[in-house]
Amino acid sequence: MHNLGFALEGAWKVLLASILLGAGLPILFALGIRSLAYGAGGDAGSAATGPTRPLGTVLGYLLFAVVVLGVVLGIAFIVAGGFGKTLSFQHFYPSIVDK
Repeated sequence: MHNLGFALEGAWKVLLASILLGAGLPILFALGIRSLAYGAGGDAGSAATGPTRPLGTVLGYLLFAVVVLGVVLGIAFIVAGGFGKTLSFQHFYPSIVDK
C-alpha cells in the first residue's frame, strides 16, 4: 500500500512540472504578445489605433525574457545531462557541475 502512495507522490511532481513548463511558458508568451499589443495602443486582434502605453511594452519584453530564460535553462539541463553533468542552482545562478 505504501508503494501506491510513493507512486502518486511522484506522479504529482511530474504533473506539476509538466503543467508549469508545458503550458506555463506558452501562456507567458501569449501574455507577452497581448502586453506588446496593449503597449502599442491596440489589442491582439486589431491594428494599433490608441495612445501608446510604455508599461505594456516593458511588461511584454519582460515576459519574453522569462520565456527565453526558461528555454535556455531547459537546453542547458539537457546538454549537461548529455555530458554526464548536472545543472545546480546552489548559488542562486545556474551552474553545470559534476554528478
